[in-house]
Parts: sequence; structure tokens; C-alpha cells
Amino acid sequence: MNKRGLLIVFIIILSSVVYAHEESPESSISLWYIAIGSLAIFVFVVISLISKKINKAIMFTLIVIPILVVSFYLVYSTISLNLKSDYNGPVHWHADFEIWNCGEKINLMDPEGMSNRIGTSVFHEHNDNRIHVEGVIINKDDVNLHEFFETFGSELNKDMLIVETNQGIVSVKNGDRCNNVEGKLQVFLYKVKNPEDNKNWIYEQVKLQNFDEYVLSPYSNVPSGDCIIIEFDQDKDRTDKICETYEIAIKDGDLIGS
Repeated sequence: MNKRGLLIVFIIILSSVVYAHEESPESSISLWYIAIGSLAIFVFVVISLISKKINKAIMFTLIVIPILVVSFYLVYSTISLNLKSDYNGPVHWHADFEIWNCGEKINLMDPEGMSNRIGTSVFHEHNDNRIHVEGVIINKDDVNLHEFFETFGSELNKDMLIVETNQGIVSVKNGDRCNNVEGKLQVFLYKVKNPEDNKNWIYEQVKLQNFDEYVLSPYSNVPSGDCIIIEFDQDKDRTDKICETYEIAIKDGDLIGS
């Protein structure tokens, strides 16, 4: 096997490793098989490079077999994962959100590392106040608001919010004082009622009750994707807070409602 062939094989190994790294937690078994296959390929490539006596045809076969096995397994696992999904394949959804604590806007911690995100490859945020759902969802409950905060070590439930920011941990719970009154954790949703109409979007604002279980609307652009306002303040029926994308769409006349 010449150096060019070995280089191609090495690229395949790296591709397999990258693919495995980006998989969701549900595919841990796939990661194990891919890691074993990639290791076998790597070992055979190294042996081929350093050994001058070994039969090149045999070594080529030993390298190709795990490549084929890993490739077929990736195809099989991908198809199987899509079939198990509630949505029969990968999705690409977005929703904008804001967090307010007694009138003060709270920003999540900045992402670190090459991925430039907090959360998982499927469910994350890029320091843009936008929830990203990108990939295969096995169960829709895996991408509700509670799970979103769980992905980066924070907590959102019906009674409490704990979130990490660049300035430290922000923690509030129902009954805490907010501007000298009893505060309550609330979530308000701006939702487009007719998302299929690209000319005359109509939105409504609703107060979510079981907000930790809410799964964002299945749209890529915002709007018609959701605007979610998470607010700790005195108990109220509506909020005056709104996502910038919705505010711009309203000013441009692309979005009307109340």
C-alpha cells in the first residue's frame, strides 16, 4: 500500500472518530463499536508503515475489513436511529428566549472550546439567546425546556431556576422576594398561530402552565419559531418582555397580534 492510500485510510479513521464524537448520548453503543473499529484500522496502518516483511495484500485486507464493518455499521445505526425517532429523521428547529430576574436580563454563560456551544450537539445554545435543536430526536420529551437547561448543568422546573452566568450562579425559587414583593417563576410564550402563511403572520402571547415540559414549535426561522420569556417577578398574566426577532418583525409589519 502506498503513502497516498494510507493517507486516505487515516482520513477515514478521523472521519469515523469525529462522527462518533458528535453522536447523542443514546448512541453510546455505536461509539463503542466505532472506537474498536477505528483502533483496529489504526493498528493495522501503523504495522503496515513500520513493517517491511509483512505481505502487503494481507495487510490491505486487514485494513479494509474494519473500514467496511465500521462503514456498514454507521449506515445501519443511522437508519435505525431515524426509524426510532418521533420525527422519522433529523430536525432543525430554533426558538429565541430571554431570562429575566426581577427586571434584570440574565445571559447564560459563554460557550468555551471549538464547538462554541453550551449543551449537546443536538440541543444547545451558541451565546445567541437561541435554542437550537439540530439532529435526531428519539423522543420529543428529550427536547423540552427542562431538558434544555439540564444539558449545560442548570435547572428549570415549575418552582425553581438555577442558571450559570459569567458572573456566577443565579438561583431563584417561588416565594423569594422580588422588588419587595413575593416573586414567582413564570414562562410566557409568543407563538405564531398561522406559521404556514408567509405573508400575514399572527402571533399570540400565552402564559405556559407546565412550562418545564414545553417543546418548542418545529420551525427553523424565528419567527415563525417561538419566542420564550422566562421571568421571575410578581405573579402576572402577561409580560412586557419580547424577543428582539419578534419585535423587529412587528415593526416591519410581518407580524401582528397581541
